[in-house]
Amino acid sequence: CKADSCVTVVAAAGGYPGSYKKGDPITIDAKACEAKYTHVFHAGTSRTSGALETAGGRVLAATAAAPDLESALSKAYQTISKIHFEGMYYRKDIAHRALSHHSHPASNHDRQDVPLTYASAGVSIDAGTELVNRIKSLAASTRQFDTKSSIGGFGGQVDLAAAGYDQAPIISSGVDGVGTKSRLAIRMNKHDTIGIDLVAMVANDILTEGAEPLWLMDTMNMHKLDVETGVSIVEGIANGCIQANCNLAGGETAELGDIIREGHYILDASCSGALRKGRKLLPWKDDMEKGDVLLGLTSSGPHSNGYSLIHKIVERSGLPFSSPAPWNPSTSVGLSLLTPTKIYVRALLPLFEKNLVKGAAHITGGGLVENIPRILPTGLKAEVEAKSWSVPEVFRWLKKEGNVEKEEMARVFNMGIGMVLVVAEGHVSEVTKILEENGEKVVRIGGLVGREEGGVGCVVQDMEVWDQ
Repeated sequence: CKADSCVTVVAAAGGYPGSYKKGDPITIDAKACEAKYTHVFHAGTSRTSGALETAGGRVLAATAAAPDLESALSKAYQTISKIHFEGMYYRKDIAHRALSHHSHPASNHDRQDVPLTYASAGVSIDAGTELVNRIKSLAASTRQFDTKSSIGGFGGQVDLAAAGYDQAPIISSGVDGVGTKSRLAIRMNKHDTIGIDLVAMVANDILTEGAEPLWLMDTMNMHKLDVETGVSIVEGIANGCIQANCNLAGGETAELGDIIREGHYILDASCSGALRKGRKLLPWKDDMEKGDVLLGLTSSGPHSNGYSLIHKIVERSGLPFSSPAPWNPSTSVGLSLLTPTKIYVRALLPLFEKNLVKGAAHITGGGLVENIPRILPTGLKAEVEAKSWSVPEVFRWLKKEGNVEKEEMARVFNMGIGMVLVVAEGHVSEVTKILEENGEKVVRIGGLVGREEGGVGCVVQDMEVWDQ
């Protein structure tokens, strides 16, 4: 390769050339210099206990060489995109005058006589094609039956007869996203688990209706398509689909540079499932009565809700996301908070087949106090005893560090309970046994009592225990 052109893009600290912060952790993707003739040069950096940190205004420089200027520029920007630290910024107009002069000596991209391309508008068709080709096998790995489609088509179709539904079933669909948890994945430059969260949010939702998840469609909107990031995200989605016994039938990827911040992305998905002929949709509100038991299935942490508040609490604490987590020193703050949302499909489907559950509530945004009432009749309310389970230390830390009121904690976070089931007293032992055989930790957290007209649908008692 003859490298006639060379481009350098400098990553500067926020505030530079004025006052700027030092000591922010730096992450550099291991594949940053994977392309030939690319280099990352250190300037304002230092190491503290082995960790790379910012120590100057001009922090790092990404340099790339190529046969032509446009290729070198593209490689340099691809390299700089794999460097991350708080407040980092860099110029986006490097070499634009030279490119304009080289391609059209007497013109620029603002003139109507200059041919524009999709690439000059910020969208790479080649990157999109590469992504599709690389994730086809990931989608295929989730296949439970013939979907009549493959990644790369215009849509996803499922043959319900091939899935074993010889009579027309009830179809259930849901749509959701991962919210600002993706911001943490971006900050930590770890994208291979956020897809599990995406699957969990939609699969767990339709599961509460008694439906078996069958297929999922995702949307991945980016500032600019980064193939490696995209593949990592879809690896997580495929992993989640396998856990949910669900097919990844297709999806959509878009570059939205004018809408989404540089380096960021937005993930959403829809999941569809079915109930076999003769099965009733949950919840069975008419069958619920006073004395029914509330069983809680433990969560893996905050799951995918409350992260806007989590970000604010951690940032205000001054604790770097790369530092050891106060609630679990064996891992970092960021990695602990990226623990994927639990997927409850395999544990709950056997219960539904035996008609052992009257209702199921996925504890997401709104916490226990707003999600449990969604499955209850107007004449009943849930009484939840906070002393009945051990609240994970991460929630205790968030409450204390953020000085968050207990009532706010109960309506924002799951507090360690990711799914709540309404079960008749006589079925509690059998339900618990089946759940534990499927690897779930089950806690009896309360029961149903009468509700006065206009009364609240859920009361959490003894929340003071969260301060202990």
